[in-house]
Amino acid sequence: MKQLIDKIYQQAKSSTRKIILVEPEDNRIIEACKIATKEKIADITLLDITPKKHQLFDQFVNQFYEFRKNKGVSLDQAKEIISNPLYFGTMMVKNQIVDGMVAGANNTSLETFRPALQIIKTKPGESIASSFFIIQVPDNNFGYQGTFIFSDCGLNINPTAEELSQIAYQSAHSFQQLVGGVPKIAMLSYSTNNSGTGESVDKVIKATKIFKQNYPEFIIEGEIQSDAAIIPSIAQKKNPKSQLQGLANILIFPNLDAGNIAYKLVERLGKAQAFGPLLQGINQPINDLSRGCSINDIVTTIAITSVQATSNLLSK
Repeated sequence: MKQLIDKIYQQAKSSTRKIILVEPEDNRIIEACKIATKEKIADITLLDITPKKHQLFDQFVNQFYEFRKNKGVSLDQAKEIISNPLYFGTMMVKNQIVDGMVAGANNTSLETFRPALQIIKTKPGESIASSFFIIQVPDNNFGYQGTFIFSDCGLNINPTAEELSQIAYQSAHSFQQLVGGVPKIAMLSYSTNNSGTGESVDKVIKATKIFKQNYPEFIIEGEIQSDAAIIPSIAQKKNPKSQLQGLANILIFPNLDAGNIAYKLVERLGKAQAFGPLLQGINQPINDLSRGCSINDIVTTIAITSVQATSNLLSK
């Protein structure tokens, strides 16, 4: 994992971006700010005053009211909402005062992601945003030098086939952004090559077909069981014609139950390192922290957010 993290840090340092953190009450955030600033990983903005006292408060309230008045939000409600640092920080990103935001040390994933979904919105051509984890397992023979992307483990509860296809595409893009190498995507199921039947299997098969039609340049296989996706000998037995040949480095789960359970088991029982949930498919980067995160976790998430911000700017 150190090699990958060092690579991400170097990418972040090569084009320093402005990243806001909105939880100054947490000492881990303060220390991470110091490290990220000293190492020139990002230009950090720390929201160390209450939003209502900030000179941009009224501007943001009026903007948010215009965004959400058709959803029934009143001006008074907008004032209350923007007084929340998570919303205020997201408005800083929306107005391009900063390039991205990292939060979640003291807030849930839903609390962190909700403002992003309401304000930042999805990229053109994308109907959903999704989340992913960067997973590094101890055995470098798996995935890409021990590295995987797991999606979606933190946001979409039961995505449709069309949404699963988008999640797979977003994950391939995140892999290219942050990991490197050739994305090799496994659309996971309890079935491999029609060994099982059921509504979930049908959904994964349909999602794979949609993906292949839209993005034929990528290597993808589905439906496939997790062991056949990552172990060559099992892939050979279960599906000798497998494209992946047991070398998947992106695992797409059929629903949030499967994804969330899997990443936690791999992290705890498999002694893997997990970074996320990270958000993909939106116009500007907003990323979450585990409430049990370490200082190093925060610094790494800042670096990832900076790399995502640079990629977004270059693609415009």
